[in-house]
Amino acid sequence: MFVANRLLQACRITFFTRDNCGLCAQAKGVLSDVWDKRPFAYKEVNLALPESNPWRELYDFDIPVIHISKVNAGEEEVHAAGKAVKLMHRFTPGQVEAKMDQVENN
Repeated sequence: MFVANRLLQACRITFFTRDNCGLCAQAKGVLSDVWDKRPFAYKEVNLALPESNPWRELYDFDIPVIHISKVNAGEEEVHAAGKAVKLMHRFTPGQVEAKMDQVENN
């Protein structure tokens, strides 16, 4: 029953990144460690791509950034970024899991 409940409450992590970003590479390692214990849906937004310009304007100097939401939540929107459950720059697996708990329990 616990596993089924976990699947119903699964999180999505949206990872804001760009190529050749050392902190982003470290953050991907952290997310990989979390994934090994607690799978989640994953979406990556590369700020170097033209279609990511609104996100680049918001997060250009803050990457890596992750938004954590319920898997069935709507797509991330720039105007709602202030309300997002997020972590920036450097974060640990424990911090990511704590934010996942927060999202799942709301």
